[in-house]
Order: sequence, then C-alpha cells, then structure tokens
Amino acid sequence: MGANGILGIKLGMTQVFADDGTAVPCTVLQAGPCVVVERRAKDKHGYDAVQLGLVEFIKPQRVNKAMTGHFKKANVAPMRYLGEVEIEDSKDEMKPGDRVLVDGFKVGEYVDVSGVSKGKGFQGGVKRWHYRGGDASHGSMFHRAPGGIGASSFPSRVWLGQHFPGHMGNERKTSKNLRVVRIDTDENLLLVRGAVPGPAGAYILIRKAKTAGKAKAAAK
Repeated sequence: MGANGILGIKLGMTQVFADDGTAVPCTVLQAGPCVVVERRAKDKHGYDAVQLGLVEFIKPQRVNKAMTGHFKKANVAPMRYLGEVEIEDSKDEMKPGDRVLVDGFKVGEYVDVSGVSKGKGFQGGVKRWHYRGGDASHGSMFHRAPGGIGASSFPSRVWLGQHFPGHMGNERKTSKNLRVVRIDTDENLLLVRGAVPGPAGAYILIRKAKTAGKAKAAAK
C-alpha cells in the first residue's frame, strides 16, 4: 500500500481472546475499500499525499456541481467521505482510480485512528473538567459549583484558561498507538486493541502510527 492510511467506519466494540486466554477489548473498523481521487504532488501542492474516497453508495443529486466535476475529472464514482493521507514514498506512482485496501496493514503493527468524538451537549464543570465538587452535606451550599475563578486582589480578573461549564465533546480526536489484532480482507475489517473516538457508524481515518517504536517499548 503506497498510502500511509485508509478511510473507514467505526462499527462497534467486541473482544477477542489471546492464546493465553486473556480477553482483549477491540474496536471493529470497516477499513475501506477506498479509491484515489486526487494525487497531491510536492512540486504543485507543496507536499506528497493522496486524496482518498470511501467507496459507498450516494445519490448523484446529493453531490453538488463542484464535487461532481471533481469526481468526473478523476473518472471515479461520487463518494460521500473524502480524506487525505500521506504516501510512504514520494516516488510512488499512485494515480486517480487506484484502490487502497485493508491488506496494506499487518497484524501486530500500530495505527493512529482519528474521528469526531461523541457530542455531550452543555455540561457543568464536574462532568466536563472532572471537578471534585464540594461537600454533599446539608447546609454546605457548595455541591457542584466551579469554586474560585480568580483572586480578588491579584490578578483582579478571571485566570487565563480557567475551566468553565460549556459545550462538551464533538471534537476531532485521535487515539494513538492502537495495535492491530486481526484483519479480515474479505469483509474489509480491521480489529484494533482499545477504544476509538466517535459513535458506531462514525467516519474515521486510520494511519500507520508515527511513534510505534515507543508503543512497542511500553508494551514490553
């Protein structure tokens, strides 16, 4: 696989059993199939990468004119989800129409998975920032309040970066150094150890880990 990653969908969580009987929590990912839509060249765009599209059905009327022309230029069918990944070798001759499949990964290697986390809506300080909270006894009048937010004499203002209640979740997050446990090339499935951002059905970007050496050392 010339591309350093692949697009996919989070399907949910399960567990597999290791040879010694240990239960390993895993996330099931549909990794691809993907098609190259555009090649980013260093002499033209300033970096080497490919724009991938996740192969899935979408009604033509749901694609605007600009994107219809973009897909037509690449001579590929319209797709709902696009993403960019680096290529492992700048001399790789990947071109629009080339397929990127899950067989580019190997069992035992480490990947980084990016996605949008679950939205939690407006939340208070205890849930959003894990404040301890006050006494739960009667008469305390301080249960889930944020506490002091800045001294009166100095600095006479709210501390910079003070944690407040507000919108929680629905942010771009990356789970790093997840070990690939199993691969199913027939069903385009990738099982990785640990949790992945987002709900079941969310789009994700899977890339080969950049700090895999540190993860292997920590595992030992």
